[in-house]
Amino acid sequence: MAIEKCINEFDVNDVIFEEGSTGRELFVVLEGQVEIAKVGSAGKTVIVTLGKGEFFGEMAVIDGSSRSATAIAAAPHTRVMRINHARFVYLVSQQPAFALMIMDALSKRLRASNAVNFKAAAAP
Repeated sequence: MAIEKCINEFDVNDVIFEEGSTGRELFVVLEGQVEIAKVGSAGKTVIVTLGKGEFFGEMAVIDGSSRSATAIAAAPHTRVMRINHARFVYLVSQQPAFALMIMDALSKRLRASNAVNFKAAAAP
């Protein structure tokens, strides 16, 4: 498959995927910015804003579960590359540095999430 078929461009506020949807792809930001957010009746709560070289959607590609948040383009001409499950498995098996990069990011995101949850639980 030509790499151009794996690249999508989004404009500001375009939804890349929604929380609860299924997907067996992760995405790498090539240009622009992507907000990872919780969207509900009370509005949008941005969890993190990602930029060039950062990735998102890895949890669904790893375990096949539904998306835990919504990904929204936050800059004009935001370009992302999709990496499907088969490519992901190939990269992890053939490129140990890629696997370590994914694990490092997951670890940091989990630690940050735990810190936020701990602070919320400790607040009076």
